[in-house]
Amino acid sequence: MGKKKRRREEEDPRKSYSVPDFGVLASLYPSFEPYVFYSPADGSPKINWKDFNATRQLTSVLLLHHHSLTWWIPDGQLCPTVPNRANYIHWLEDLLSSDIIPNYHRDQNIVKGFDIGTGANCIYPLLGASLLGWSFVGTDVTGIALEWAERNVKNNPQISKLIEIRKVDFEEESTNQNTSNGESYSGPPILLGVVKTDEKFDFCMCNPPFFVTMDEAGLNPNTSCGGTPAEMVCPGGEQAFISRMIQDSVQLKQSFRWFTSMVGKKSSLKNLTSKLREVGVTVVKTTEFVQGQTSRWGIAWSFIPPSKKIVSSHVATKNILTFMLEGIHRQFCAFHVLQSVESFFKESGASCILNAASFYIDVISNDLHFRITVFEQIPGTLLVRGSLKPGEIVVPGLLSTIFLQLEDALKKEFCSGKVSTHLLDSNHA
Repeated sequence: MGKKKRRREEEDPRKSYSVPDFGVLASLYPSFEPYVFYSPADGSPKINWKDFNATRQLTSVLLLHHHSLTWWIPDGQLCPTVPNRANYIHWLEDLLSSDIIPNYHRDQNIVKGFDIGTGANCIYPLLGASLLGWSFVGTDVTGIALEWAERNVKNNPQISKLIEIRKVDFEEESTNQNTSNGESYSGPPILLGVVKTDEKFDFCMCNPPFFVTMDEAGLNPNTSCGGTPAEMVCPGGEQAFISRMIQDSVQLKQSFRWFTSMVGKKSSLKNLTSKLREVGVTVVKTTEFVQGQTSRWGIAWSFIPPSKKIVSSHVATKNILTFMLEGIHRQFCAFHVLQSVESFFKESGASCILNAASFYIDVISNDLHFRITVFEQIPGTLLVRGSLKPGEIVVPGLLSTIFLQLEDALKKEFCSGKVSTHLLDSNHA
């Protein structure tokens, strides 16, 4: 078991993932050099994000460069993005170090995690052990995932004693469970039947199968991160999978301080939060992971009585509104949406300043100053966020009205005419 490491602020690994300099990495790591090319427009080094070999090699050199980890996966397995996975680890670190719920463990320094579906990449145990000295049990069901997870652990002897890879026995007929949306979860055991009697963990974590089908998983033509059906899909998608986690957690409430999962769609959070309240959890926390153009969410819950009164974590931030574009046609990407946003506001006479590198537009219209940002979520899904300039005072409902018009216009253009009748956020500026 590992002990928490105090991180000096100047060494905070959360700050180590600014946009990597591919040119520098190529000069340091010859294996990465063949995948780097230089833009004819400005000479900046780039990689082809559609090339699985390039994204896999990038993950390998980032893990080696930042964490001294030796890592590899075979063709076709899910290739994780290191910054996004590190964000999840740091969120867990914040939860564990907070006083939201008491720590009943005798040894306050020991942190033990449980990674559901660790995959061939074994990314969460490797990062958690190398960054913070945490110990892990990582579980999986397929032979190739177990084999390569073991390899990745053994190839890093400095942390190998902190990580156990555990095989999940799968009998399909015994795992069916209906969910409220009519789908039936029929995958391998998640927690029940995998966690051993009397085992205690500080947390469990999960990167669930986000999708219902592999066709849905392959909607984004602009990236190639691999992924097998076992990693990417299950009947009912992420909602069915996490719903099963919730049911398991009811019976294992004494085994974990925190139950957590990543969530691919913001629209899933409301339904999952309702399920958690129904089963009697005492605390629910949510967060958003934003790295570059990609946005994900995290959900955490506990059955331990809170140390103090918790302010609801899902109250919308004032003057921030969001909506999602789902089922985006393959030929479109975040930049196309950003261009359409710019055209939408310019046609109404607004002044726009587009920042293509950071995927946002600053809009000034009739003395109203706000920013529109576009984030990539899962393949085929983008999140559009509007935020008022700090200190801006507007007529109630004005930003909401503008955003509804923008949402309708973008969905007609990019999502086969799907038009939403309401914003995801209930707060209206």
